[in-house]
Amino acid sequence: MGKVCIFFAPGYEEIEALAVVDLLRRAGIDTDMVSVTQEYEVTSSHGVTVKMDKLFDEVDFRTVDMIVLPGGMPGTKNLEAFEPLMEALDAFYKEGKCIGAICAAPSILGHRGMLKGRKACSFPEFESHLEGAEVTENPAEVSDFIITGRGMGCAVDFGLAIVEKFQGEEAAAALAGKVVYGHYQTRV
Repeated sequence: MGKVCIFFAPGYEEIEALAVVDLLRRAGIDTDMVSVTQEYEVTSSHGVTVKMDKLFDEVDFRTVDMIVLPGGMPGTKNLEAFEPLMEALDAFYKEGKCIGAICAAPSILGHRGMLKGRKACSFPEFESHLEGAEVTENPAEVSDFIITGRGMGCAVDFGLAIVEKFQGEEAAAALAGKVVYGHYQTRV
């Protein structure tokens, strides 16, 4: 089924984080919201405070199948500055385990050399940080085990791409229908 951890740092973009949590949980995918601070409550870039399921130190990465990084400022910078998360991200990349990032957060993957030779997308102002990637303007890009999303307006596409990765095209299309999202494009 898959286990996904979505990491929250102060200044995250709430729609990019919470829309993905919502879609994954609707799909029955075990999803934890994880704080990279020592506090269970994390406040977004727009002042929305959400209680997390876990603190970073409580995550057993041996049971996690995917790391997801929401964007937002300064959330993206705060995620990238949290070295324990970057070490876990590097380990996932090395093992070919699933990684997702949306909006500004794909810049983290670019900085770490994870996008070389891959199609990827991000918020337009961060496209120059997608080092070595073939940058697209698609709402979401799936390149093997890495999924990127363009921005807040593409959060549903990004979340559905993750659902498709774990459960297949039919499950993602069915969920899109259930949430009345008619624009989802499957990637056959």
